[in-house]
Amino acid sequence: MANQINKDALSHQIAAYITEQIISGELKPGDKLIENSYAETYGISRAPIRDAFYILTLEGLVEKPPRKAALVRKYSQTEIFDLLEIRNFLESLAMKRIVTAGIDEGGLKLMNKKLEEMQNEKAPGKYARLNHSFHQHIIDMSRSQMINDIYNRLGTPLLTVQSNSFSKEGKITKSLKEHFLLIQYLQSNELKKAQQLLEKHNDDVLKDYMK
Repeated sequence: MANQINKDALSHQIAAYITEQIISGELKPGDKLIENSYAETYGISRAPIRDAFYILTLEGLVEKPPRKAALVRKYSQTEIFDLLEIRNFLESLAMKRIVTAGIDEGGLKLMNKKLEEMQNEKAPGKYARLNHSFHQHIIDMSRSQMINDIYNRLGTPLLTVQSNSFSKEGKITKSLKEHFLLIQYLQSNELKKAQQLLEKHNDDVLKDYMK
C-alpha cells in the first residue's frame, strides 16, 4: 500500500511539473511528451510517467493518440471560444449576485492584495495564475457554491488559454489598468459600472482570440 501511495504521489508531482511547463509556455500545443526524457530526469521507470500523462489527459491538457506519443493538447478555435464564453457567463452571473447581495469586504481586500502582486509580475504564466486568483475572488463573492463549482471545472485549460493571451504585447498592461478600475468601482460601490467593465474586459479577451 505504501508503494502505491508513493507511486501515486510521484505521478501527481510529475503531472504538476508538466502542467507548469504548459502554462509557462515552455511546452507548446502539439509538442510531444517523451516518456524516456521524464524518466531520465526523475531517475524512475516509465510507469509513473504514463500515469502522469493519464492524469493530464483527464484534465484536458494532454492527448494520447493510440500507439503514438502523448502530445500537449491543441485547442481548436471553437473549444477556446466555448471555454472563454462559459467563463464570461459565470463571471457575469457572479457580478449579478454581487449587485444583489452587496460587496464582501474581506473578498475585496484579497482582490487588492492580489492586484499588488500582479503589478510586479511580467511572466505571462505567473501573471495568468495571479489573474485567475483575482477573478476567483469575484466568483467567491457571488456566495454561490453552484457558480463556484462550475467555474472550477474550467480548471487548468482556462489558465493555459489566459497565459497565451498575456504573452501578447500590451495585454498585461491593459489587464492591469482594467483591474485597477474594477477595484475602484467596487470600493465606491458602483456595482453596475463594475459589472459593465468586467463584461467588456472579458468580451475583449474573447474577441481577441477570434481575430
